[in-house]
Amino acid sequence: MLWRHGRTAWNAAGRFQGQLDPPLDDLGHRQAAASAAALAGLRPDVVVSSDAQRARATAAALSAHVQSDARLREIHLGAWQGLTGKEAKVAFPTEWEEWLNGQDVRRGDGETYAEVGVRVGAALREQLVEVPAAGVLVAVTHGGTSRAAIGTFLGLPASGWWRLGPLGNCRWSVLLETERGWRLAEHNAGDPPEACSP
Repeated sequence: MLWRHGRTAWNAAGRFQGQLDPPLDDLGHRQAAASAAALAGLRPDVVVSSDAQRARATAAALSAHVQSDARLREIHLGAWQGLTGKEAKVAFPTEWEEWLNGQDVRRGDGETYAEVGVRVGAALREQLVEVPAAGVLVAVTHGGTSRAAIGTFLGLPASGWWRLGPLGNCRWSVLLETERGWRLAEHNAGDPPEACSP
């Protein structure tokens, strides 16, 4: 399960966070508590979190035993970090247009989604070794990182990852490992996930 962190004031303002580290706002804390209550019944075997405080605070609402991994950080957006969409469009018009057209560009001299897919894929595969058969791994992370993880595990080309709708704050996606590979069972869900068979 990929679970996006709760809301921050920057989310509310439409500001790109990237790897900057704003905390959850009051609504974000309430979202984390409500989602954690819904997810507790899954009894996750492993809970791992980005080391960003917004992700760690969200994870702490679910479990007292959370591992932290910097590879689950949000995509690094370089000079776009801290800007609103309007500001980024004015400051970086070419990158803005390429990004809107679905190109995997290095925004603000930061990372590409493909690069994020490599680092998050490696982190999650290492954690999955610790999960028993039919067990549950919850990774508390970010919108862009979740998209890259989904695309990587499903074997989709990075050029098409933009087609995966963004996760809302404290919403999740569920990937199931089957005999034929990974399958996306739920995306941008906000209710307790139903039992899914491969």
